[in-house]
Amino acid sequence: MTALDQARALLARAKEQKAARLEEDSAAVVRPVPAPRTTETRVQQALDTATVERALPTLPAVSDLLSGTLKGGSVYSVRGSTALVMAMMAGPSAEGAWCGVVGLPSFGAEAARELGVDLERLVLVPDPERDWLSVVAALVDALTVVVVRPPGEVTPGEASRLAARLRTRGAMLIAVGSWPGSEARLEVQGNVWTGLGAGEGYLAGRQATVAVTGRGASRQHQLWLPAVDGSIRSVRPLDAARPLDDQWEAVG
Repeated sequence: MTALDQARALLARAKEQKAARLEEDSAAVVRPVPAPRTTETRVQQALDTATVERALPTLPAVSDLLSGTLKGGSVYSVRGSTALVMAMMAGPSAEGAWCGVVGLPSFGAEAARELGVDLERLVLVPDPERDWLSVVAALVDALTVVVVRPPGEVTPGEASRLAARLRTRGAMLIAVGSWPGSEARLEVQGNVWTGLGAGEGYLAGRQATVAVTGRGASRQHQLWLPAVDGSIRSVRPLDAARPLDDQWEAVG
């Protein structure tokens, strides 16, 4: 089975699960129906409805980072942190969106769950091989959020064709690495870990400095990624001002 066949099989399974949930909802709620609809019609309607709004559900910390919400039909490129990718997925996922991850065999599903990603609505294609672009295009047709790490440089033509598809479907693409014409480029440039002290203890929280570039503007923002309590949030002034006696700084 090729990677593209695998992606199609996963999508078929996702559609079956959508259909089952829709049937449960229709049984629980009584409302007038003008005409009988097939399961396939209900599934397609659910897929279409998920792409109507351009503004996607966004964690407050990610909203602070971007100075606004995530946008359907857009591409965001991320460097330096899989946790940041997961935080961007978590907002839409928590509101019922389906997400897909392509070309990231080391993607930690349990870590994603802890950051708020619903694993029941997650499609993983760890090794798409040469079919990566076709796999991504297929997922964009059905899912709200797609994450991809391209195996090499993406050409402007490839980016343009996929951008048109994203706009049509209202889906969002998160590229791990460079991507031509991205809405914003996010790069983690430094980390400060909390929890270590005098040769003992454990890593409990991370303050990440994220550089954001897009639309001709550039800025930096600090996030807890995650905080000691596991949440994702912006670093407050008092957090940033804490003594670093019990912290360990790392860059990269």
